[in-house]
Amino acid sequence: MRSRSYGPDLTPPWKRTAPAPEVAAERDLVVEEVTTGFCGAVTACEAGTVTLEDRFGKLRVFPLEPRGFLLDGKTVTLVRPVAASASRGPRLTASGSIAVQGARARVARAGRVYVEGRHDAELVERVWGDDLRIEGVVVEYLEGVDDLPAIVADFSPAPDARLGVLVDHLVPGSKESRIAAQVTGDDVLVVGHPYIDIWEAVKPSSVGIPAWPRVPRGQDWKTGVCAALGWPQDTPAAWRRILSNVNSYKDLQPELLGRVEELIDFVTG
Repeated sequence: MRSRSYGPDLTPPWKRTAPAPEVAAERDLVVEEVTTGFCGAVTACEAGTVTLEDRFGKLRVFPLEPRGFLLDGKTVTLVRPVAASASRGPRLTASGSIAVQGARARVARAGRVYVEGRHDAELVERVWGDDLRIEGVVVEYLEGVDDLPAIVADFSPAPDARLGVLVDHLVPGSKESRIAAQVTGDDVLVVGHPYIDIWEAVKPSSVGIPAWPRVPRGQDWKTGVCAALGWPQDTPAAWRRILSNVNSYKDLQPELLGRVEELIDFVTG
């Protein structure tokens, strides 16, 4: 419970200080109301009131009081937007979920999400990191799937400790599909995308290229991509370049988006 210290005139402390910055209550702006701690996204702003919706869909209407809200932890005064003003845009996490101001990370669940490599883990963290922390889901990487059966056996999945696995190039008849079939069960879900490497799951337009190059069989795919694009033969630097252009789910292919959301739902279900 937030501590409050009222003066002799019963004026709340946040109203006794200097005027706060004015912020237009644009739709989807996420704020916290100072007296109740209610946090939500703006859904409507009428004359003198603002309506907030929290992450559970609950709606509440509050007066547009001076210094009445917190934005990113700072006291602000919400004002009715001017029709011609530029929109701030939605206050969302990188995955497209409504950001919950002040939410704390949940204690880690027993369940886990495994991905193939470090690049996969970094991409998942970049887009779904906020959601994973709120849900208490830890992501680890395997360095390939060859040892997945032994890893699953050692993990000992259970209804309260489910295991989700994201696999590259999970297509019918592949080595990855055969390994996935060995370990899939009630408490283990293996899903995948069709791309040779997680790099391909990033939209070419986001990276600033027309398309991901086709690399001849037998040639290292990442090295071949760098050569075809005229990039230095430095795959760590190439990955940093790719990752720096990923700002939200909009920069990823839908074949990856759906699979990661499926794993998070499975582990937290």
